[in-house]
Amino acid sequence: MSPPAAKSPYAGHRFPAKVISQAVWLYFRFPLGLRMVEEVLAARGIVVSHETIRQWALKFGQEFANRIRRRLPCAGDKWHLDEVVIKIGGVKHWLWRAVDQTGMVLDVLVQSRRDKQAAKRLLRKLLKRQCRAPRVMITDKLPSYGQPSGR
Repeated sequence: MSPPAAKSPYAGHRFPAKVISQAVWLYFRFPLGLRMVEEVLAARGIVVSHETIRQWALKFGQEFANRIRRRLPCAGDKWHLDEVVIKIGGVKHWLWRAVDQTGMVLDVLVQSRRDKQAAKRLLRKLLKRQCRAPRVMITDKLPSYGQPSGR
């Protein structure tokens, strides 16, 4: 006697698995909003509301996001860190950015302060997300980055 087949996660939904997976993939793969995904599907003759797409994204999205993240190229071992002053609502903020040698943006952080603690926050967040330290880190040598400790 063979074990029963695993129930499909798409079972019980009105639309076929292919339509659901296409909608969720579009939402997570491209910078599209729910209504844009709704319009793309409507152009293909599939009428589905943005709220349904939102529910699908909540239910099936993590798997798609993980799969897309695994397929992205690995970050290079040479990182460039910089900061830029921006105004949001007339208030000065600092945009901290980390980019690898190929130009792929690794992380972005917007803060109202420009100090050593803000730089540490960016580096901590960046190292946690990338799971490995770079071979070389290039900065504009601003005092707010502080001195590297250890070596």
